[in-house]
Amino acid sequence: MPAIEKICVFCGSSEGNDQAIIDAAVRLGETFAKREITLVYGAAKIGVMGIIAKATLDAGGKVTGVIPGFLKKKEVVHLGLTQLITTDNMHERKLRMHELSDGFIAMPGGIGTLEELFEILTWLQLGLHTKPIGLLNINGFYNDLLQLLETMVRKGFVSMENYELLLVGTTIDGLLEKMSQFKAPPIPHWLTEERT
Repeated sequence: MPAIEKICVFCGSSEGNDQAIIDAAVRLGETFAKREITLVYGAAKIGVMGIIAKATLDAGGKVTGVIPGFLKKKEVVHLGLTQLITTDNMHERKLRMHELSDGFIAMPGGIGTLEELFEILTWLQLGLHTKPIGLLNINGFYNDLLQLLETMVRKGFVSMENYELLLVGTTIDGLLEKMSQFKAPPIPHWLTEERT
């Protein structure tokens, strides 16, 4: 696949209470800057989101933030980004982040992070894009989620092929390597132009 130059990161607008996650966010931002990968994210200056953005910028990297107008408050939006894009709503925000990015990484976060992860994963499953999706499983944060997905496979609700679309890593370098080697499966035969 082509080189990954821009990665969208889904993560928490809270910092949580696990220092390992905060440290990983800093390392991810530094790694992006070192590898000249532009960070695309939700434009907040708070939580894990803000930590990654600050680390990327502090290390000389580029950051593009995408935020809907109703969230664009002084205490939330990061005003020091390389590029700031304002959208009309959440749906447009997610579509814009998808368009801007060559791949996606989900770090620890809350309900919004899961919603973003599973929407972009569903789009890949449906053949609406061919970009790699990584799950950075810091300190076992996503172990229970992965166990649930395995149960879905065993119970016949998720195919093994679709389960394997989600690239899981416990280290940043390892996950980025998996993403660089990713090859999207062919579009499902049951999908036609009329259905998409």
